[in-house]
Amino acid sequence: MTDWSEKAQALNRLIRPLTFPIAVKLVKSVADFPEKTRRPFKEMGVKTNICVGLTLTRKYGWTVGMTTEDNACPIAMYTYGWSESEPEIKKALTDFMKVMNYAANDAAAKTTMEAVEQVKLNKGQYAGVVFSPLERTKVEPDLVMMFCNPAQAMRLVHGATQETGISVHSVFSGRGGTCTEGVLQTFKTKEPKVVLPGNGDRVWAMVQDDELAFTIPASLLDQVIRGLEATHQTGIRYPIPVDVRHEPLFPGQLKQASGKKAS
Repeated sequence: MTDWSEKAQALNRLIRPLTFPIAVKLVKSVADFPEKTRRPFKEMGVKTNICVGLTLTRKYGWTVGMTTEDNACPIAMYTYGWSESEPEIKKALTDFMKVMNYAANDAAAKTTMEAVEQVKLNKGQYAGVVFSPLERTKVEPDLVMMFCNPAQAMRLVHGATQETGISVHSVFSGRGGTCTEGVLQTFKTKEPKVVLPGNGDRVWAMVQDDELAFTIPASLLDQVIRGLEATHQTGIRYPIPVDVRHEPLFPGQLKQASGKKAS
C-alpha cells in the first residue's frame, strides 16, 4: 500500500486542517470493507446520511462503511445507485425541489435533476463507500477529502494548479454537497474540486458556517502536495503570513499619550 500516512502528514503540515483528511473508496461489495469497519446501523442502531459518515471519520477517526442498509438520505440513495426504483425516487426528489422552493417551477426542477444525473452512479454499480482517516487509512482511496476554511481552500487550489496552470472548476448548487458534488463529482471527473457543503451537511453532519471541503483524486495527491510545497517555500503559506512589520497608526489621544504630536 502507498504510504498515505506520509501524505497526510504533509497535508497536516502545509494546510493544518482542524479535522482528519479523509480517504474515500467506492467498493463493489461489502466483502471489500476492511476489517473492523464501523457500520452506522450496527454502531448506532439507526440509518444516517453519507455526510454524517464523513463526520464520523473526520472527527472521530473511525473507518466507516456505508451501504443502502446504513443510508437514510434519499438524495444519496439516488445518486449512489442504491434505490430500488430510480424513476420513483427521481420523481420524489423533483417534487422535493419544488416543495422546498429550491426550484421555482417544473423547468427549474428538471434542470436541477439533469445536473444531478451527470454525476450519479449507475444502479448497482457500487455496493458501498468507505471513509477512513488518511493518516492510517485501511483502504487505497479513490479520492481524498479535506474540510477547510476559505484560506486553506485557496492554498489547496494553489497546490492543484501549480504544475499545470489549469484552474479548478467546481459546481455549486447548495444541495447534495459533500456526498454528491464532493465524492461523486470528483470520482467521475478525476479532477480536484472545491466543494460547497449543502444544507444537509450543516443540519445533520454539523459542518460549520466557515467550512468548505476540497476533494483530490488520489492519483493527483502527490501533484497537489508538490504544488503546496513549492509555493510554501516562497512564503505563500497557511496560516497566512500577514504584513505587520510597520509602525502602527494610533488615534489622536493615544498619540498624545505616547508623546507624539497628533496629526
